[in-house]
Amino acid sequence: MSTTAAGRRPLHRYVEHVMGMPVSLALRGRHAATDEGRAAWAAVMDELAEVDRVFSTYRADSVISRLDRGELDLAACPAVVAEVLALGERASAESDGGFSTSLPVPGDPAGRRRLDPSGVVKGWAAERAARHLARLDATDHCLSVGGDVTCRADRGSAPWRIGVEDPRDPSRLVAVVPVRTGAVATSGTVHRGAHLVDARTGRAPVGVASVTVIGPSLTWADIDATAAYAQGAGAAAWLRTRPVDSALVVAPDGGVTTVVPDRRSAAG
Repeated sequence: MSTTAAGRRPLHRYVEHVMGMPVSLALRGRHAATDEGRAAWAAVMDELAEVDRVFSTYRADSVISRLDRGELDLAACPAVVAEVLALGERASAESDGGFSTSLPVPGDPAGRRRLDPSGVVKGWAAERAARHLARLDATDHCLSVGGDVTCRADRGSAPWRIGVEDPRDPSRLVAVVPVRTGAVATSGTVHRGAHLVDARTGRAPVGVASVTVIGPSLTWADIDATAAYAQGAGAAAWLRTRPVDSALVVAPDGGVTTVVPDRRSAAG
């Protein structure tokens, strides 16, 4: 996913790596390149680094790894762990189990499962971290964490333009989405390989190449994109029941389905 800025307000970009992925920020307006803007960026990175310390499944010393091994119980974990797991439980119920923070261990004959809240954490963490940017007056922001984006633009500003990559050729775009204030999240395997599975079976879904969700909350845009991907060929039908603004589902043959939810169904 890529971003471009429009308008003539001063623009400054920041890029670093944390949580094993690129993090980029575009600031536009009064604090684009001021000490206040740089301090907000530092606060974003500090918060994401702390999220990595708590939630990384690649770190043996992380809180979530220790919880999975039974070295900690939930009551001994930071409160954010219960918050993330509660989001995962809700998402599991609403996706008929396709999304879960408890995933099958590949090839395990006993059918053991492992704790992995990664499907919640990235969007949730980015949305939380963006609150440091929202405090900058007269300054628009567009924060991307591993390609999932949360944006804000003042009423007098042009919208941010978010590019949605073609999963068959990431150098091309299948769409450009204008976003003033909101979020865009994409789930697919083009950058990280076949890491997405249907939590019910532990197998990679078929009939879908990528899912992009546009909505007001990056936490839920990211969850819904991952949960929809788990539905495989049923991704678009499932998304029509969700409270998102819109979505794009790309099929393995490159066909693109634009999803506009049925608000009556999404409202329950």
